[in-house]
Amino acid sequence: MSAERRARIHYRRLPADERVYDQRIVHEREDVIVTLSQPMALDAPMLIEGQVALERGSLALWFTFPGRWHDIGRFHRADGTPTGIYANILTPPLVEGPVWHTTDLFLDVWIPARGGVMLLDEDELAGALEHGHIDVELARSAREEARRLVALAEACEWPPAVVSEWTLERALREVEG
Repeated sequence: MSAERRARIHYRRLPADERVYDQRIVHEREDVIVTLSQPMALDAPMLIEGQVALERGSLALWFTFPGRWHDIGRFHRADGTPTGIYANILTPPLVEGPVWHTTDLFLDVWIPARGGVMLLDEDELAGALEHGHIDVELARSAREEARRLVALAEACEWPPAVVSEWTLERALREVEG
């Protein structure tokens, strides 16, 4: 049996917030690294459009694409029920072995389990731009990436197949070895 592989993800939120996430690597290819979160220790559920996306005890499966301007999370309730696909728009992750660095660019794309696609947090990006926390060029790049993902999702060409291939059940089987 191989040793457990982990990633320490330094996730910066402008202007000055940084969180470090310790996640188990369950699959790795040149174009994608799949990690499993720790159970969420949220004080309150994360709601999107009034529906629970994550709650205390939830697990998320994360898909990091080196060189890409987004990552993808498969979100679940604490009982394992899938709630949707969530993409953070971010700077391309700098992956240096087990230590990764990226910066959140405010916008998110959400595909709820019931279907549809929506762009989230445009107001947060506008506020960050207004307060000088992000420059015009970086904001433009974030908007372009978000619009591209929404258009691909609406055309049923996104997310990539690896996201449906790696279910929470498959990741948990991999972890249990």
